[in-house]
This record gives sequence, structure tokens and C-alpha cells, in this order.
Amino acid sequence: MTFQHILYKVEKQIATITMNRPEVHNAFNEDVIGEMTKAFEKAGKDKNVRAVILRGNGKSFSAGGDLNWMRKVAEYTKAQNVKDAMRLGTLLKTINNLPKPTIALVHGNAFGGGVGLTACCDIAIAEEGTQFCLSEVRIGIIPSIIAPYVIAAIGERQARRYFLTAERISAQVAARIGLVHELAPLGKLDETAEKIVSALWDGAPSAQARGKKLILEISKKKIDDTLIKLTSKKIAEARASDEGKEGLAAFLNKTDPSWRKKS
Repeated sequence: MTFQHILYKVEKQIATITMNRPEVHNAFNEDVIGEMTKAFEKAGKDKNVRAVILRGNGKSFSAGGDLNWMRKVAEYTKAQNVKDAMRLGTLLKTINNLPKPTIALVHGNAFGGGVGLTACCDIAIAEEGTQFCLSEVRIGIIPSIIAPYVIAAIGERQARRYFLTAERISAQVAARIGLVHELAPLGKLDETAEKIVSALWDGAPSAQARGKKLILEISKKKIDDTLIKLTSKKIAEARASDEGKEGLAAFLNKTDPSWRKKS
């Protein structure tokens, strides 16, 4: 599978997807969205991949929507607009639901959809000096497609401010409000990511997929008998799995389970 607008490589069980349009600060259009969706789907199905890193080439992570693309969609009918918007919706859902850990390495600027891509990933690391902005209202639109993921990351209260004001959000504020988990010194994104990946390597791959799915299934649900039954079923399934049995045996015997054998 070849790509024109992104770079894709697998090394040491990590798939790295790099947005590669530095001349437009990795702004995306329907072609970029399509390629990224295929790349994440490919990584999700690859048994040799344990984690996926998303990053941008050049000075910025992503400036959001490409201006030429936005001019084109402005002339679309309502039906065409819905169909076009669904492409981005599919990409974000694919990243959000990927059965493997995803890490966003963010630098420079992350505007509009770039904020959505950050929020979709399980773990986000921002380089010091990075600027985020939910800039949609400045051009008369709203951050609708990315909203579920951004609100899940920063909460409704913060969203009320930044959806409406389109203020620039510094890396430090982004960390404080929950958009990113970690700040990296200038030029140290990869080193910071290595520490996170090392921690991921200690976990069982299927257990990580189960844990991620569990979060999506129970988030904001009422704690009642139905939820208790669901979570009880989930832990029973995990205990009975091959990984669960291996992990418990390794713990009791003070040995390393197979997934800790780093390639």
C-alpha cells in the first residue's frame, strides 16, 4: 500500500503515521483523510504492530482543514457536505476505537481538526511551545465532528470557553485542561515518547485492547446493576483469557510474560 500525502513505517513493533504536507503545515483534505484512515486500519490489523504513533512533518503537527478543500466544500450541497464530513468522522472514529495504543506527538501548531486528531489518540505528548486552537467560529463554522473527542478530553466546561472564543491554547494550558498528557522539552518529543512506549510494553496487548474498549463502553454510564454485571463479565473474560492465565502465572512464578520480551 503506497501513500502520497503521509508516510507509513513499522519499526520495533511501532507503526508511525506521519502527515507529510509540510508546505501547508499538514492541513488535510479528503485525500489525506482517506490515506490516514487506510493507514490506521492497516496498523490496527497488523499483528506485528503493538502501538501507533501519529505525528506531522515540518514546522507543525496539523493546521486542520486545507483552505482549497474548504473552498470546495463551501460550494457543496447539504447532502454532499454530509458525505464529505463523514470521511473525517470515520477517520476520527477509527483512531479512537483502534484496538492498539495510539500516541500523538504534537509540535508547532495544532489547529481545528489537528486538535481533534490529538484528542482521538489515547496518549498525547506536546512539545513546549506548541499552540492549539479551536478556530472554527472565526470562519463561521463549529468544531462539530471533533467535538465528542475534544469534550471527552477537556470536559464540557473548558469546551464552553475554547469552542466560543477560539483563543490560542499553550502547551502548558493544554496539559492543565487534559488535552495532552505530557510536555516534552524542545527537540525531545521522541525521547519522551520512548518512556511512554516502554511503559506500554509492560502491558499485555489484548488486555490493553480490552481496557480501551471498556473505557468506551462504560464512560459516563450510571453505576447500576447493569453496569456492575457488565464489568464483572469483562474481568471474568480477561481472567479466563490466555494472557490472563499467563500473566498470573508469571506473577506468581516471578518470571516475565511473553509480551515483555522486547524486539
